Amino acid sequence: MNRIDNVLDMLHKKNEKALIPYVSCGDPSLEFTEQLATILAESGADIIELGVPYSDPVADGPIIQRASGRALAGGVTLEKIFSLVKRLREKTQVPLIIMTYYNPVYVTGVENFIARAASVGIDGLIIPDLPLEEAGYLKKAADSNNINLILLVAPTSSPERIKRIAQLSKGFIYCVSVTGVTGTRQSTSGGLEDFLDQVRLQTKLPLAVGFGVSGPDTARKMANKADGVIVGSAIIQKIEENVQKGDTLKALEEAVSFINTLKKAIG
Repeated sequence: MNRIDNVLDMLHKKNEKALIPYVSCGDPSLEFTEQLATILAESGADIIELGVPYSDPVADGPIIQRASGRALAGGVTLEKIFSLVKRLREKTQVPLIIMTYYNPVYVTGVENFIARAASVGIDGLIIPDLPLEEAGYLKKAADSNNINLILLVAPTSSPERIKRIAQLSKGFIYCVSVTGVTGTRQSTSGGLEDFLDQVRLQTKLPLAVGFGVSGPDTARKMANKADGVIVGSAIIQKIEENVQKGDTLKALEEAVSFINTLKKAIG
């Protein structure tokens, strides 16, 4: 089985929810990202999303946009990220997901991208702007390399689209809690439970909710309705605030403390 499937199956048997933090690779440096991912894996993260910085991140809010800009300015490339993953695999077996926009995949070539990702130990792939028309070909390449293609559904997705996404996805379904871009919010959508019920009608895959986790309260509310919680902007913001002060050690400490708090909140 894929590492993602193994972890989610284990958590389900223990009646626990998955905590899935997102980190922006190369912000403020790849060395920092390597330290952060390693420590998060030891501190309660069940799965880790590794964000590939991109110049036009249409699904991301200002916090992750700034992180992408800093990473790109620092010279981060896709090949350097693959090298980072290879180093991480020497330290941890936590499931690792690459989250990228479709352009880097297209430019690299779908089969080349998937083969390279598999060779370094990537378990899953999330592409927020992936056209459904292109997903079948990508899924075939991913399946043949034991990589889970994880697609996103939004509250505005039609039942037909949800069904198609469920057919193409493996590992879990990424459920966007609100219409809009990534970012922290103080409350969850009032229609989240109904939305997740609609998705569950179409799939037996676990559902992980992202976009909008600001702290333990929103994480707990999402976990009550879903199988996993994805958090990105709130972590990136803590890193940004401390790095701006020149304190990368505190950035790591606060990120780990935050993950511990979230893990306790979602149970």
